[in-house]
Amino acid sequence: MTLKQQIIDYARDIGIDKIGFTTADDFSYMEASLKAQKANGHTTGFEHQVLSERLYPDQIFDHPKSIIAIALAYPTKIANRPARTGAKRGQFARASWGIDYHDVLRAKLDQLVAFISEQVADSRFKPMVDTGELMDVVVAQRAGLGFIGKNGLLITEEFGSWVYLGEIITNLAFTPDTPGVNQCGDCTRCIDYCPPQALLGDGRLNGQRCLSYQTQTKGYMAPEFRRKIRNVIYGCDICQQVCPFNKGKDFHFHPEMEPDVDTVLPELIPLLTISNKAFKQRFGSLAGAWRGKKPLQRNAIIALVNLQDQSALPHLLAVVDHDPRPMIRATAAWAIGELSPDNNPEIVAFLTSKRDQEDTPEAQAEYDHALETMRAKPD
Repeated sequence: MTLKQQIIDYARDIGIDKIGFTTADDFSYMEASLKAQKANGHTTGFEHQVLSERLYPDQIFDHPKSIIAIALAYPTKIANRPARTGAKRGQFARASWGIDYHDVLRAKLDQLVAFISEQVADSRFKPMVDTGELMDVVVAQRAGLGFIGKNGLLITEEFGSWVYLGEIITNLAFTPDTPGVNQCGDCTRCIDYCPPQALLGDGRLNGQRCLSYQTQTKGYMAPEFRRKIRNVIYGCDICQQVCPFNKGKDFHFHPEMEPDVDTVLPELIPLLTISNKAFKQRFGSLAGAWRGKKPLQRNAIIALVNLQDQSALPHLLAVVDHDPRPMIRATAAWAIGELSPDNNPEIVAFLTSKRDQEDTPEAQAEYDHALETMRAKPD
């Protein structure tokens, strides 16, 4: 039995759902596309910043010979719905269900590295998950795990695009697998259904317009995106939900990926005042917690508006009155203007007073919008 087959068998035994092999040749064919994305302002800043290290494995690993790519399928449906309390809830995108996928994949990659090391002396490895230098989807496509769809995601035959990806650069040589070939054809569902029209049609996207990116920013969310996130407080699944290759795909292979329903569909109002300690205890194990609680609280405020939850008004007034962070206060002020049923003079006076205490133009603009919105309502 070849070493490659031994690795494939071991990967299956430890719960890796797909594995593929490719050379460590460079990815220079991606250079023009990556440069164009940056020149057009379509990058997010979350990408690895040294372009050459994204393209040339030999710049991040001494004498690389192969790259091993893996994929783990994650669930798309929750078995148990939350208790009906009447409280409005937000939602985390599916890639943030269960334990942080970075931790799950790293553990699998470490097991794989340990196994190969036992078989081959002097073997060397560099495992990566998401935050590494290489482009996960490009590596996975070249290693034959699937193809890159028009939404820019890797689509596998078995699991659709509901997969986490990781890779290992190594000094061992393996026979490469056949790269995946795009099968989208004339379908444009992901492009048509993307609310902010972030998808460019060729597998690239304007990352600045992607709703998943918008939910992860730390500053004010631009008004044009607020309605579009609906009640999602982290990520976005729309381009995956509408993809024909994902129809009927729902896999529950990994217990650590199973969502806790009250965590991934949290009540929104309690999020407004959650402490740092409680946030870490409740959400710290999720991939969606990596940016901290501030963006999620901002998104929760926006979601309350999108759900038209007027019961949140007293809580939002308290946020404006007591929260120490200008962006959160100002977003709450905007929400009050949107949710108030009438031109309440007491609330107008309160917001006017609080507006005068803000010292940034961004915050003041949110209060001004709220006051203008309220004054246009009936008394």
